[in-house]
Amino acid sequence: MSLIEGEFFVTILSVLDLAPVVQGGTAADTFRNTLDLARHAERWGYRRYWLAEHHNMPGIASSATSVVIGYVAAGTSTIRVGSGGIMLPNHAPLVIAEQFGTLESMYPGRIDLGLGRAPGSDQLTARALRRGLDRDGQDFPQLLEELRGFFAPGPGAKSVRAHPGEGLDIPIWLLGSSGFSARLAGELGLPFAFASHFAPDYLLPALELYRSSFRPSEALDKPYAMVGINVVAADTNEEAERLATSHQLAFLNIIRGRTGLLAPPVDSMDPLWSEHEREIVKSQLKYTVTGDADAVREGVAAIARMTQADEIIVAGQIYDHAARLRSFEILADAIGDR
Repeated sequence: MSLIEGEFFVTILSVLDLAPVVQGGTAADTFRNTLDLARHAERWGYRRYWLAEHHNMPGIASSATSVVIGYVAAGTSTIRVGSGGIMLPNHAPLVIAEQFGTLESMYPGRIDLGLGRAPGSDQLTARALRRGLDRDGQDFPQLLEELRGFFAPGPGAKSVRAHPGEGLDIPIWLLGSSGFSARLAGELGLPFAFASHFAPDYLLPALELYRSSFRPSEALDKPYAMVGINVVAADTNEEAERLATSHQLAFLNIIRGRTGLLAPPVDSMDPLWSEHEREIVKSQLKYTVTGDADAVREGVAAIARMTQADEIIVAGQIYDHAARLRSFEILADAIGDR
């Protein structure tokens, strides 16, 4: 897929599915919709389909991320499927090596392992996950080194080995919203994905840090950066703006300290938020492109031009499944247009 907008940018599109559970729906409905979207995305030419680890959030169904990845990979044929991401400090590296070694053995050449260092949860949930509350993610490089060691070929000096996992070539990505993972990804020569779809502030400095600190590795000979954005596309600008209110409502609840299911869209947000709340939500969702095909093409092109991203991964928190499918279809058609 490519964009032509001022300059030429080769832009690969992928899908980030937050597996939304909608009001009036169930997790079972969500998983059926996830697989349906993945099958459509595969036909529309999206490169990869990622799912994210979140816990204690009733509106997100992908807490058992590896299980859902297996479900999607089993129901598709060619699209890459992976994590965007697994929160490594929540898990023993051996367990993740075994899980993704199993997935790669079942679906060879199609599995990605994106890793983050945030808890993906609140402190009480972190305790329930048996994550030490004194850990702030600073041990992430050591956990990553341990995990990569389990994938390394041959026993070497290892007394504990990952079966399956050992010797498998599973692409590892580092995900983040700050300079920590950007610098680490650069120093290790790994691909880097920035979570600008919900944490936009440090996007450009993080990309610069990643590229400037990059050292070629067996994984990559040059930097490879992915940027996360939100897209809500519809046949008219007015309908897209209306559909986007579901995501705005979800963020409004977050800043009010609430969690819940994804709500249906509303005709206007004006009576529902204060001016201050509106500014916070708009700021956090800065990298959201909303509109018809022309607006989406222009908006995504602007982000591609600004970031020089090698790939853009798209989230679309849309209440109605048919409208969500249509949004990703419009995006694929718009970016594929020459």
